[in-house]
Amino acid sequence: MFAACLEFLGLALCVTGSLLVMVACGLPMWKVSAFIDSNILVAQSIWEGLWMSCVVQSTGQMQCKIHDSMLALEQDHQTARALTVISAILGILALAVTVAGAQCTNCIKDETLKARVVHAGGVLYIISGLFALVPLCWMAHSIIVDFNNPNVPPSKKKEIGTAIYVGWAATALLLLGGTLLCCSFSRMVRGQYSGKYAPTKTISVNGDFDKNLYV
Repeated sequence: MFAACLEFLGLALCVTGSLLVMVACGLPMWKVSAFIDSNILVAQSIWEGLWMSCVVQSTGQMQCKIHDSMLALEQDHQTARALTVISAILGILALAVTVAGAQCTNCIKDETLKARVVHAGGVLYIISGLFALVPLCWMAHSIIVDFNNPNVPPSKKKEIGTAIYVGWAATALLLLGGTLLCCSFSRMVRGQYSGKYAPTKTISVNGDFDKNLYV
């Protein structure tokens, strides 16, 4: 029962994390305009994402344009695209693997094999979280370095956008959920309820123990 609760909690956290990774991948707010010095008077804000760039006017109007060429993007954008997509794909694969081995399903009959399949799903979720964490930290580092670079004009300085914070939250959920799924595989968790009991001795009609139970 305890192992089943760990599986359910870990799977819920991992599914939420995978969905947030997909949201962060699609949001255009990885880099946003930094309002510093005289730049605060600018009547528009520029958002840069992995797939498009948007210009938001002070009136609330927004215009977005999809990036024309992937090869024309900066290296951190290209890497973030690839790793984030891989992370999302791994999340979907891990979901299928974990559900196949979960105790609430009958896809696999052998309990030992089911535990190993759930453990494999947890490992996939952890790998998915790491794939998402690398581009997030790389992009944040690039933004901070450019922000503190005196050679970059204030009008071109960027700040960390909402998508990166969403991605960090998704990574935390994936790592935590994947760890819980891996912990449900341990003998300490599953051994409490998986003990095998010897058959109960039965008494025959004449009051003697059934001799068929003995070799």
